[in-house]
Amino acid sequence: MRTTIAGAARRLARAGLYFGHGTDNARDDAAAIVWHVLDLPVPPRPRDYSRRVSRAARRGIDALLERRIHERVPVVYLTQRTWFAGLPFHVDERVLIPRSPLAELIERRFAPWIDARRVADVLDLGTGSGCIAIATAKALPRARVDATDISADALEVAAINVRRHRLGRRVRLVRSDHFAALAGRAYDIIVSNPPYVGAEELAALPPEYWHEPRGALAAGDDGLDSVRVILREAGRHLRPQGLLVVEVGNSAALVSRKYPRVPFTWLEFERGGGGVFVLTAEQVRDVR
Repeated sequence: MRTTIAGAARRLARAGLYFGHGTDNARDDAAAIVWHVLDLPVPPRPRDYSRRVSRAARRGIDALLERRIHERVPVVYLTQRTWFAGLPFHVDERVLIPRSPLAELIERRFAPWIDARRVADVLDLGTGSGCIAIATAKALPRARVDATDISADALEVAAINVRRHRLGRRVRLVRSDHFAALAGRAYDIIVSNPPYVGAEELAALPPEYWHEPRGALAAGDDGLDSVRVILREAGRHLRPQGLLVVEVGNSAALVSRKYPRVPFTWLEFERGGGGVFVLTAEQVRDVR
């Protein structure tokens, strides 16, 4: 099987593809395809690499490689399986592919920004596949999590993952345009990976991004349409000493320029990534 993976990786590397949707190189893409076709367990076992690849399996691998190369479909959409914060998730083209550095913060139980022991209610705003909500519920086993999205399609995918992780009693899925369906509800943590791509940046993205739902990426001309709503309304839904965590990616510099008086704390991550700010409930309430 090592030979099969190596050959597939060479084909992918020669094709001039973009890697960044769950994997960042041709070999990992190739391994994901081979693993999927052979239906092997994750994480891999040493003996799996010695497995023989049948002729039928080679045909299946070749078919997925053709789609990856000629249609530029991200490998996660081909396998419909990915990982976030060490947990497996079903993902398809109804939702954004999980790749947020927020996984690292969730694994740390939002330390040092809040005492995890006192967190009772969390809001994941724009949940998509449900990965942030589910990972948070796993990391904070005493907390209840509301997971909202404006997209009914996205919520169908999130429901698949909530069932798989058996969290139906603690993760509530809500269809909502930002906070519209949450009147009167308050949270200890609001976490969001909202759309934050401006029109110019969106037009320049590699073809792999075209397979993702536009509404999960595009946020107006400057990319801040959703961020503005969050900053304007989050204070009404945070409890005293609560925490707002928002990923804005490449829009971080623009956010700082647009809100020069807001004391954003920009997080750094050991595994890479950035563009994530935190604000306390008191700081959010002062946003103008």
